[in-house]
Amino acid sequence: MNIDNLKSKILNINGKSYKSYKDIKGKYEIEKGFYLNILHVQGDPFASPTKINLIAKLKYTQFPENLYNNNIRRIAFQDYILRKIKEYLIKFSKPRGSGKSGFYFIHAGGQEIIFRSGCEIIKDELIIRFFCGLPAFGRKINAKAAIDMLTKEIPSAVKVLKFSYHNNKEIYDFVNLYEDIEYIRSKLEEKKLIAFIGNNSILPRKSGIEETPLTDNPVPFKSPKSMEVEFKTLHHGIIKGMGIPEGVTLIIGGGFHGKSTLLNTISKGIYPHIAGDGREWVITHPKTVKVRSEDGRAITGVNISPFINDLPMNKSTSFFKTENASGSTSIAANIIEALEVGAKVLLLDEDTTATNFLIRDFRIQKLIPKDKEPITPFIDKIKKLYEEYKVSTIIVIGGCGDYLAVADKVISLENYKIFDRTKEAREIISEFPIIRKIESNNFGEFNKRKILTKSFNLNKVKIKGKKEILLGKEIINLTFVEQIIEETQTRFIAEVIKFLYKEYSNNEISLYEAIKNFERSFKEKGFKTFNFEPSGDLAISRIFEISAAINRYRKLIVKSID
Repeated sequence: MNIDNLKSKILNINGKSYKSYKDIKGKYEIEKGFYLNILHVQGDPFASPTKINLIAKLKYTQFPENLYNNNIRRIAFQDYILRKIKEYLIKFSKPRGSGKSGFYFIHAGGQEIIFRSGCEIIKDELIIRFFCGLPAFGRKINAKAAIDMLTKEIPSAVKVLKFSYHNNKEIYDFVNLYEDIEYIRSKLEEKKLIAFIGNNSILPRKSGIEETPLTDNPVPFKSPKSMEVEFKTLHHGIIKGMGIPEGVTLIIGGGFHGKSTLLNTISKGIYPHIAGDGREWVITHPKTVKVRSEDGRAITGVNISPFINDLPMNKSTSFFKTENASGSTSIAANIIEALEVGAKVLLLDEDTTATNFLIRDFRIQKLIPKDKEPITPFIDKIKKLYEEYKVSTIIVIGGCGDYLAVADKVISLENYKIFDRTKEAREIISEFPIIRKIESNNFGEFNKRKILTKSFNLNKVKIKGKKEILLGKEIINLTFVEQIIEETQTRFIAEVIKFLYKEYSNNEISLYEAIKNFERSFKEKGFKTFNFEPSGDLAISRIFEISAAINRYRKLIVKSID
């Protein structure tokens, strides 16, 4: 069928009830090699909008293969095309009747470049997935507006799927930038670094709710000479900036001088950013996890004994459970859960971490001896965590000077400028030695756990914005899982939970292995892994955020792996 057939179908249902739109489902040829596929038609103007695919045979697009000839370049190319499709179609988006009538919904992302379901190359096809609201007055079909959308506006968008439409330099710059970012990321471990921040980066954001860069006289980032490293990139020559080494790094400085901004930037550095964002050359180890205290969260069978032991009433901490965690037990669990699935870098901020978890100074140690205190503070574990497990930590500290004694590197911020204060910190410790007692000589062990996916209640699965998944009657609260950046990732996590339920509902499997198995399948099949025709509202999320969501499900059943 071609677009003329679609036009005839729409005319035949003009003025009929909205459900008659189901008659237009199908695949229509726009021109040779380009197709419109109407997959799922919404039930009424207020329901979830209609699923649309634009499909192009790659050979007819004439995009050079070197734009997508490896996995890294392909992700960038797909992201670029999806942004351009949104840019083109969104100008036609307008109210044309009741509810969602006349609107286009295209999930193309913001400052970050992520593998999204909205654009995917599968074999010899380039597939664009998005949504539109089919027009109606009340619940009566508005054929004229539907013809405009489905036979004029959307078909005209195939021009965006042709190489001739694009500025050659712009598209290559986009793909090459992404490739160089990932190239540097691949070289971090070789240089024994956990993060890199390029000189002249702009770290502050416009506001607390905007991810675009601050434009009102921001201070460009400049590395201290003692920490400056360089990378010879594939397309951008030599890029210089600050390398943060493996081990323990302290970020210190006065209030409001940019400590948390720097940490948050490093946290977001797990994602590549578009040109002009200011953080293009902020590149973090891919297994970096930001953790914090999270009062009130549920904890299920986590071995928090490296940090907490000898609780009152002989409550076990090697398989700790609670429906209402404290600040200290929650961050202990958050750290162990991250380690369980392979975290190699932890990020902490003193402002969002329970004080009694961070330190016990010598006066408190005198007043309350160790045998009366269940918590072994992080200061006595942070160094051992690196020595025993090669897990590095970057921590913002403003008021706990004893941490200077365990730091491999100390950097300070003064009016948003960076200084290497490691030498001075060591001199201070030499002059004023730490007098508190070290309360642990090793980090300790943590067990991996088996999950019983049959404990997931899939009777109702619903996403509530970026920070909530409703599973049955239980809300998985992701408010403090800070490295989830958009709702499409939360929806992806919900689909992974469904996948794991179907794959392992009759088995017990370690949480780590279950998610790694999914990752392997996804690497091979992409969004088809979910065994349904994907819609355009998913974006990949890491093993750490998937695990964090599962761990916050209050009905989760787990068993310890001995």
